[in-house]
Amino acid sequence: MRYIKTPYRFFRHLLTLPFIFSAIIPIFILDIWIEIFHRISFPFYRIPYVKRGQYIKIDRHKLSYLDPMQKFNCAYCGYANGVLQYCEQIFGETEKYWCAIKHEKDENFIAPPHHTEFIAYNNEEEYIKEYKSKRTRQFF
Repeated sequence: MRYIKTPYRFFRHLLTLPFIFSAIIPIFILDIWIEIFHRISFPFYRIPYVKRGQYIKIDRHKLSYLDPMQKFNCAYCGYANGVLQYCEQIFGETEKYWCAIKHEKDENFIAPPHHTEFIAYNNEEEYIKEYKSKRTRQFF
């Protein structure tokens, strides 16, 4: 009740709810699509599967001190952020397979953590050495 009695906060949050919760639709579609991509593509590339459970965790709704709305929000955020982290890892592994080249240095770009192992930008010799073996081996 205290929350509803704070009108500025209640109405401000109420106005943003459609934007926050409507994101579940594209996130859910992305979740299905990325899982299909992952399960079909990775065996062809001989990339080990990414473990979904390491990225999507929904457990905070079990906390007794949260009210029902907070529990719902925690489950939603655990799922949404987990799916996005899971996608990032799958695409990172895909990027590593196809083109593990760092981007050109740019102070305004925040490189993802998985880029640390990538080949330096504009290092053709290292690229040829690294990827020649990947492109010539047999699929099966």
